[in-house]
Amino acid sequence: MDLGNIASLTHFYPELIMVTGVLVIVILDLALTDKQYLGDLALITAAGSLMAIGLEAPHAGAWLFHRMLVFDSFAIYFRALIALAAVIGVWMSIGSEEVKTCDQGEYYAILLASAFAMFLMAESANLLMAYLALEFVSLTSYILTGFLRHNRRSLEAALKYLIYGGVASGTMIYGMSWIFGITGSLDFTVINRALSAPGHLPVLAVFIALVLILTGMGYKVASVPFHMWAPDVYTGAPIPITTFLAIGSKAAGFALLTRFFFPAISTLTAGGSWTALAGVDWPQLLLFICIITMTLGNLAALQQTNMKRLLAYSSIAQAGYALMGFVVLSNDGIRAMLFYLFAYYLMDAGAFLVVMIVANSTGREDIDAYRGLAWRGGIVPAIALTIFLFSLTGIPLTIGFIGKFYLFAAVIRGQFYVLAIVGILNSVVSLYYYLRPIRTMFFDQPQGDEGVVKFEPWNYGLMGVLACAIIALGLYWQPIIAFADRSLNFFVGPA
Repeated sequence: MDLGNIASLTHFYPELIMVTGVLVIVILDLALTDKQYLGDLALITAAGSLMAIGLEAPHAGAWLFHRMLVFDSFAIYFRALIALAAVIGVWMSIGSEEVKTCDQGEYYAILLASAFAMFLMAESANLLMAYLALEFVSLTSYILTGFLRHNRRSLEAALKYLIYGGVASGTMIYGMSWIFGITGSLDFTVINRALSAPGHLPVLAVFIALVLILTGMGYKVASVPFHMWAPDVYTGAPIPITTFLAIGSKAAGFALLTRFFFPAISTLTAGGSWTALAGVDWPQLLLFICIITMTLGNLAALQQTNMKRLLAYSSIAQAGYALMGFVVLSNDGIRAMLFYLFAYYLMDAGAFLVVMIVANSTGREDIDAYRGLAWRGGIVPAIALTIFLFSLTGIPLTIGFIGKFYLFAAVIRGQFYVLAIVGILNSVVSLYYYLRPIRTMFFDQPQGDEGVVKFEPWNYGLMGVLACAIIALGLYWQPIIAFADRSLNFFVGPA
């Protein structure tokens, strides 16, 4: 079904809520002198968008706005994940000491605008829309990263982000121009039919184009060798924005990556397996990137002394784990990847929230600030951070363990035994640097200069919800895996 502009709006309510929220915040920011309620309005907007996604009626799928966007179960899953990331980003911003000094109206408007652009990335059915959406996300991310205008580290991070992003997007659009030249179309479905048609396929040209496109998409998910921006940006950005980029931007990147490399240039066969283009070995390239990403991320994290930087390299490693499901070329692998991205959302959001709670009280982000945290008023955040780090490692009884179980099961079922071994070894390596903050919190003696952690009802409430969800979904994960299973249907139009 190909819907026109007006008819498409019936499947566009979450995006319309986001846009309306942005406009209202901008107007109120100009009209009001008291800006303290703008964060609450942004939270209501993000929550309203999430609710609209949850209330969407089941639908076989449709093209929106004359095939620029696609509405299907896959898009619903990632829109829900991105809306959840927006809720977390706004919630943390309201409780952040460093964000309180920012221009509230501009900050929340840009944050919601970035979430809206991530929705478009997840729904893109056209290379032009994919590029515009990705650039929209990038531009808003640059601004949010450098929003602490009197903080040199924040400004430096924004500049590096801008440089890396400009190179990556320029490379990607060059690759898209190759695909357009080869297929004569920007539409994903038409591209698939053109590349799958019998006849001579310029294998080398297609492979080069895919490598160039992978540069831009790999930059969004922070996979090696496109990861260089992540450590500096995660360290320099305000903590709520670091969290939002780590979970929201990464989810949008994986959504676009999956939608392009599967329904756009691969073919679904019987039994839930996907077949890549003959002679174009992009799965082997992704396999190599997957191994290097998780290995480099974990090894680099071993030497970190700043918690935000440690979690940045951890985020790179987690992208490598998620890519394990991507390279299997099966619906089992995609299902495992979707489930793991949800698990990663809970784990990483919780870990960064504890980092923000400690930073609010001490003004510090280094691991030494966590010395004796459990014995100086921070027993609750210490226990919560332990749960989040154990889950990131993949310890049983946590959702992180279930996520890795599904990933390794899909990899072994696909007979990628070397990848499974590398993944297990990397999980063992990660245990060392995840245990270091835990040891520091419970076994190191305070030196007297760390400060006392204050009780913050707003942040503690969210922290408790995330920690309980980690354990509860580690014991009963069926609703999430069922949601992921329903999200495997890509709408590609009539056969």
